[in-house]
Amino acid sequence: MRRLFAAAATAVVAAALAVGTAFGIVAVLDATPEQPNVPLISYDTAPPGR
Repeated sequence: MRRLFAAAATAVVAAALAVGTAFGIVAVLDATPEQPNVPLISYDTAPPGR
């Protein structure tokens, strides 16, 4: 009976850990990163001055 309880407790703890990890991964992937609104490439659109 003690082994059965230990096996059941281990399964419950493992399932809870797996669910917690899954929620953590989803939370990390759903987070929007902070990105600066600065373009990497800019083109000069003004006509050249003479």
